[in-house]
Amino acid sequence: MLTKVLIWVAVALPVAAAMEPWAALLHGRVWHRWLWLVHRSHHTARRGRFEHNDALSFLHAPIAVALILWGCLGEPGVLREVAFGAGLGMTLFGVAYAIVHDGLVHGRLPVAALGRLRTFDRIRRAHQAHHRREHGGPYGLFLGPRELAREVAARRATRAPQRSARPGPSEEKTSR
Repeated sequence: MLTKVLIWVAVALPVAAAMEPWAALLHGRVWHRWLWLVHRSHHTARRGRFEHNDALSFLHAPIAVALILWGCLGEPGVLREVAFGAGLGMTLFGVAYAIVHDGLVHGRLPVAALGRLRTFDRIRRAHQAHHRREHGGPYGLFLGPRELAREVAARRATRAPQRSARPGPSEEKTSR
């Protein structure tokens, strides 16, 4: 049993971590382009408890459920345990995303106290910056603050005065 648990944890944690860049990629390249007609509801004032965009949140759930079921009912072996761990990792990310995004950022769940923690406050502010831009980043949720910091650094770098390739008068060597 311990071996199974170790496999589950060894697979679930990297899968959960990999879901963030995957979600950011989908958010920026698919939701804000091809599926904007559905995702737009998330960038407008919500009427009622749900929005059309909520449907996009459930796209990965059938995959996670299938992996977990295979991990429970499949032929015994390492592959079955890996499938179970992958399903757990996807589910872990989904639950964390729902709590932080829907709960903390958008106030749809009673988790406002998380905002007192600096990390979660930075995540909330980064996602709010995304909403102010409509079609601009950050597209990641948990890595949103990092995306914003990179953006700010890039803007500063383009505004920084460029050094000339030629030496200035004080740098020139005089040969007499």
